Amino acid sequence: MKQIYSKLFMALLVVLVTTASLIRQPILTQAAELELDAESAILVDAKTGKVLYAKDPDIALPPASMTKMMSEYLVLEAIENGEITWETTTQISDYAYSISANPEFSGIGLTQDKNYSVKELYEAMAIFSDNGTTIALAELVSGSEGEFVKRMNKKAEEMGLPDYKFVNSTGLDNSSLGENHPEGTDPNGTDLLSARSLALLAYNLINDFPHALDISSRIEDDFEGYKVENLNWMLPHKATYLKQFYYEGMDGLKTGYTGLAGYTFTGTAERNGTRLISVVMRTDSKAARFEQTAKLMDYGFGKFTYKELFPAGYQLKKQKTLPVAKGKEKTVNISLKEGFTLPINNGDEELYKVEYKINKDKLNKDGQLVAPVKKGEKIGTAELVYTGDSDYGYIFNSDHLSVDLVADESVEKSNWFMLTLGAIGDFFSGIFSSIVDTVKGWFS
Repeated sequence: MKQIYSKLFMALLVVLVTTASLIRQPILTQAAELELDAESAILVDAKTGKVLYAKDPDIALPPASMTKMMSEYLVLEAIENGEITWETTTQISDYAYSISANPEFSGIGLTQDKNYSVKELYEAMAIFSDNGTTIALAELVSGSEGEFVKRMNKKAEEMGLPDYKFVNSTGLDNSSLGENHPEGTDPNGTDLLSARSLALLAYNLINDFPHALDISSRIEDDFEGYKVENLNWMLPHKATYLKQFYYEGMDGLKTGYTGLAGYTFTGTAERNGTRLISVVMRTDSKAARFEQTAKLMDYGFGKFTYKELFPAGYQLKKQKTLPVAKGKEKTVNISLKEGFTLPINNGDEELYKVEYKINKDKLNKDGQLVAPVKKGEKIGTAELVYTGDSDYGYIFNSDHLSVDLVADESVEKSNWFMLTLGAIGDFFSGIFSSIVDTVKGWFS
């Protein structure tokens, strides 16, 4: 009889363990269902930087024309800083003209001895990925493409891109540029970026310069007397053969192709207030890069929902206050300045917790805040921590999202008389404690 009960117990235990394992790992199971035909890929929430899916995202690969997202950023930054305006004009150098006239580079064909506005050149770069106009803008902003490349790498460092190397402004291989390769770069070099770096670059571009999406979402443009269509097939094109690739909410961002890079695409789409950024690298065809992007977007919009996990004003039950020295009050309430709201996999709410990181510079040697303390004063940070088995973290090379931890009310410094009384009380209390300890010693 005991053997029968033992076998039944073991069978029940196996079922319970198996069930618990399935419940505990929704992200791993659902992510495994997403099979992508791309060498590297990533999916990111554009508001919080939360990584929703990743496939070998840290491999540095040639990005081809996705490089132009950095060129776009620097042109828009130059406009914002007053270095140039949309109406500033420039003419086309021999170098930019030769690239534009080469049919292998899919250029529209520029005209020399003609003034082009920054607006015309930028739209040609962003909408149909023209290389000659990109070079012309680089030369305008920095004097030469070589100097512009230095600016690209410096900005990449400022953004915190984890993996990058820029050798030109277009994404072409330097070997294709011949003697015109930018000064100071390897004549056989090529730009290198990881999917994570490209997603972070796109994140910065669309958050710092939302106007970039107004241009990247345009289906066609008139340039040099030609009507040219956007290379992003996921926009609502009129051509029948492209309608199969249309994706609701898509409004950017940049395609790319070279023989070394394969077919690549950085996309962004917004639905119901949620914006996602995706990157696919080294897919097999023009169509494949959009098909794989659609898979990523469907996964993101279908599996994740924005939820407020902890509201502004939230307090940890075991740490609602901090002690205050030299104040009219002995403690002060502390809480989250902002709430934690982010896209999470359905059912994962209970897998998140908040941890406090108190700024040690705010505390005395006894671990107390020193009065005066102002309402809303930052006294540390609160980190959102995922306690499940697997999490992709955030695009900023961080595993945690954080907000300010602040004082909920002001605590004034106690006046000198009360401080003096307190000091006297502490002094006599110390003497009394010493006497008690001494007496105890006599009788021990």
